[in-house]
This record gives sequence, structure tokens and C-alpha cells, in this order.
Amino acid sequence: MSDEQEREQQGPTVRDRRRIDPETFQVREPQSAAAPAEGPATPVGESEQVTELQAALAERTADLQRLQAEYVNYKRRVDRDRDVARKSALEGLVKELLPVLDDLRSAREHGELTGAFKAVGDEVERVTAKHGLETFGTKGDPFDPHIHDALMHAHAEGISGPTCVEILQPGYRIGERVLRPARVAVAEPSGAPEAAADASTPGEAEPDVAAE
Repeated sequence: MSDEQEREQQGPTVRDRRRIDPETFQVREPQSAAAPAEGPATPVGESEQVTELQAALAERTADLQRLQAEYVNYKRRVDRDRDVARKSALEGLVKELLPVLDDLRSAREHGELTGAFKAVGDEVERVTAKHGLETFGTKGDPFDPHIHDALMHAHAEGISGPTCVEILQPGYRIGERVLRPARVAVAEPSGAPEAAADASTPGEAEPDVAAE
């Protein structure tokens, strides 16, 4: 039997398009509004894959941040070590020049630093000063055992404490680091030893009284 003969036997297809339901007498909604089209559902496997990718991305980001922090710390250590090595090398070189600077100072004090020798001496002092070398130690400075080396001791009037009364050899430092202490003659106030002796006399007399 052909398709045309089958359609003739089945009869025409009737579609009810009435807006009012003949049984409930309610207004029918359009078919498109009553059954809105639904979007394609996301497969469960795809959602899990997205979660895994997000976790992997977070892990790689954390690794990158950790590597960056390690690099910053490494660079700081390298810069610090380089600075320490530079300062140590500079201090070693300057220490080798201290006897030369002493000779220049002595020659200047005796009026022997003249002519070409003076020009060379001035250049040596300029270069060392450029790299931070400073001299210290002035007559009248309070004695400080951290930066002064006392070679001579005496007593004097008009001072209130141990004082550098003569600079035998200046000290040198770079910044806060002392390369060589200043060698000085130190004076203390007159009468201090006598006062100390007087204070100790009663204590020495007590055993004699007890012996009697």
C-alpha cells in the first residue's frame, strides 16, 4: 500500500487551536510560552574537568609566586654578599695605605711635603677620602677605649675625666668601622689617686686596731 493510500485511510489530522478549553473553559497559553525551550545541559564530565583546570591554575599560580619570592630573596643575598665583599676588599687596601698616610702626615708636619711629592700625597689622601676613609683623634677629646689606644698616662688640672692630651698617631675609620684606633696620651684629673688612697686608709687601719 502506498503512503498516499495510507493517509486517505487515516483521514485528515485535526489540531485544536482554540484559545478556550471546551472542558475547563480556561484560556490556553501559547505552546511556545507553556513549554519554554531549555538550553543544552552541561555534561557532568565537563563540569569536573573545569574544576580540575581551576585547581591546576591555582597551583601553578602559587608555584610562580613562590619562585618569585625566592628569586627576590636570592637577589638580596647576592647584593648583600657583593657589598660585604666590596667593603672587605676596600678595607684591606686602605689598611695597606695607612703607613703611607702616616708618613705623609709626618712629612707635612715637618714641612717636607713639597713639590711633586706634595702633589702625590694630596692625591693619595683625596682618593682614600673619596672611598670614605676618615681620620679621628683630636687633643682634648674624652678618652674612649673603643677608639683610643692609651700609650701614655699622666695627671692634669682643669679636666673632669680621662682626656686625650696628646695625639701620638691618628686613628682611621670607614663609616662606623674603626680600622685603627688613635694612639694617644691620656691624663686624668689631679687628686683622683690621692682621693682613692684616702678612702682606702680606714680600711687598712682596722686590722692594726684589732691586733692590739
